[in-house]
Amino acid sequence: MSQRSCLRRPIGPTSGGSCRWHLGGGNPGRRSTVLLSVKTSRFAAGLAFLAVAAGCTLVPGATETLDGTWQLTRGVDHGEAVPIVEPGSITMRVDGSEVGGRAACNIYGGTIEVNGDRITISALSMTEMACEEDRMASEAAYLAAIGVVETAERTDDRLVLAGPDVELHYRLEPPIADASLAGTLWRLDSLVTADAVSSTMSDDATLELAEDGTISGFTGCRSFSGRYEVVGSAIEIRNLVNDDRRCPAELQAQDDHVLGALRRPLTMAIGGNRLTLTSRDGGLGVSYTTEPLE
Repeated sequence: MSQRSCLRRPIGPTSGGSCRWHLGGGNPGRRSTVLLSVKTSRFAAGLAFLAVAAGCTLVPGATETLDGTWQLTRGVDHGEAVPIVEPGSITMRVDGSEVGGRAACNIYGGTIEVNGDRITISALSMTEMACEEDRMASEAAYLAAIGVVETAERTDDRLVLAGPDVELHYRLEPPIADASLAGTLWRLDSLVTADAVSSTMSDDATLELAEDGTISGFTGCRSFSGRYEVVGSAIEIRNLVNDDRRCPAELQAQDDHVLGALRRPLTMAIGGNRLTLTSRDGGLGVSYTTEPLE
């Protein structure tokens, strides 16, 4: 199982002038939660970003947009293959002026600007989580390679980023249709507090909303149920009750956060397979990803 607790540490260019990345390790056997400051909610519900910058050049004459989610299919850095643990484990998403994705283990993101035949990726940063060794090795190789890319060339659903002795090949993923609010099993992905996000401390926290207006779920410690009503982008959960079992210390904060957020008037947003519920006062929020119910 991946270690999902987020730490943060600056990552930036080496003194040699090329934009290289540094990746720290961690203890995959221990969970802890560290809040991360966020500037945008578009990637991974606004996971924390730490500032670094990188630049790359679009091949002259290229006119196709880079918007979309790209999956790394293969890569080479100085004759060594960039290892890919499993298909889809490394992605790059471009959405207007924003760029981000998953680097085998961690989420990265920032801004992208196109000026003529020049692409500037700035404010690029990432969370730092400890995962299995093969994922950490894959991530380190990918970040080292993408840090020195200089050109981008798109041909239909294929994209190649290249730099000195580096080539990264991507395939465009089909867009994900927005999931339905009701009739979907939502799995808790992250906890939002004002402009900070923390990772979850368990993998089994869920939320289900039925067509008949009932709601149920699990905080990772306690079960809950109630009723809900949706008006536009607003959702109100009423008569929320939970069981009275005691939570272990490592799950108490998550339990309090989930129940505290759901008891507030909420604004909801669904983007692809992600549901974000944010209190209207901006104080608390929860982010879920989805698995269709059988």
